[in-house]
Amino acid sequence: MPPAGGLWSVGEWQRPDGVCKDGLQMAMVLLVLAAATLPLLLAVAFELWRGNRSTGFLKDVYPQRLPSPPRVSVIIPARNEEENIEPALRSVLDQDYGNLEIIVVDDRSTDRTSAILGRLKESNLSVKLIRVDELPAGWLGKNHALQLGARQAGGALLLFTDADVVMHRSTVSRAVGYMVTHELEHLAVSPEVRMPGLLLQIYGRVFSFFFAMYARPWQARDPASRGYIGIGAFNLIRSGVYRAVGGHSAIALRPDDDMKLGQLIKQAGYRQELLFGRGLIAVPWYTSIGALARGMEKNAFAAVQYRVTGILVVTAGQLLFFVWPFLGLGLTSGITQVLNAGIVAVIVFLGWEGAPFHFGRRWHSIGFPVGTLLLVYILWRSMLKALVTREIQWRGTTYSLSELRANRVDRSSSRPDRRA
Repeated sequence: MPPAGGLWSVGEWQRPDGVCKDGLQMAMVLLVLAAATLPLLLAVAFELWRGNRSTGFLKDVYPQRLPSPPRVSVIIPARNEEENIEPALRSVLDQDYGNLEIIVVDDRSTDRTSAILGRLKESNLSVKLIRVDELPAGWLGKNHALQLGARQAGGALLLFTDADVVMHRSTVSRAVGYMVTHELEHLAVSPEVRMPGLLLQIYGRVFSFFFAMYARPWQARDPASRGYIGIGAFNLIRSGVYRAVGGHSAIALRPDDDMKLGQLIKQAGYRQELLFGRGLIAVPWYTSIGALARGMEKNAFAAVQYRVTGILVVTAGQLLFFVWPFLGLGLTSGITQVLNAGIVAVIVFLGWEGAPFHFGRRWHSIGFPVGTLLLVYILWRSMLKALVTREIQWRGTTYSLSELRANRVDRSSSRPDRRA
């Protein structure tokens, strides 16, 4: 029978005919896994700690009064946003920035969004309202709406934001001041995300960690790095740069349009940076697990370029490094158990350390394996549904998997001369 204290330990499993070699081999495998995982996660923890602390907060930027503030065109795509559009738009109308143009693109809304926008425009004539009744072929609805809004924009700066984002009244002035002072072509600001319920909040904490390690947004400002960033809630871009990289027409069928737009900008050699928007920008995310799964099915598979191997690799890494160590605390003993305890401590630290910079509460880090399993479920659900149906549905429109796969934005080390 197994030794006391764990199912697998580096020792001998006795049976009537001698030593259980399979048990010993498994114990050795688990020991090697734990011994390799601990230093790897320590390196990840150090990089995350350093990256978070090298990234600033927009709230710490003093709202400057520029002598000649550049005109900013705020572009908001909206489709069936009757619950969120009014507070979001009012927060933009309330900005203390003095040179603002507001363009709202009503993308085929079928709820009360159009009526709400019409009422708001009556009392705010400065709002430019564009209605889309038919989506052209070869476009995702949101990407088409953003491109259409950008074509109508007259600002030197374009601010792409979402119809559910609520901003503090000093947000734009702080962002523009920072962008001008630091001579950036692109500034992305991550919002404070709000979700109800413990499980969703734990998932949000886990998702923000994996996103940070996938994107490494602190590397975006380094011209020598291939790291890039884009945030759909707040992408502030010089209009000349936006047009130089092809705008949204270059990523017409990318569900992850915000990140891919950032990738195009970085690959073209322009300067970009990320700031944390906690305290100034807030967005309600999903309200239930079902809504979360449905909402993320459009871009979970896209994040790995629609590659099955990508999902397999990501799944293996998440289960081995972020779920198994918690189980290993009770299923191993001896030095393997000690190593697993160290791994769990590092994982909890990762969640604890990152909470003030992203979203969620620090104690949510103890639910890391639960949030990871939920993320794995979402990844596999997204992939299997796309592979079985050969299509992806988003906001009432169906897109074939083949056409989505064709719109790739590959990594490139090229750095053309900057010109805006």
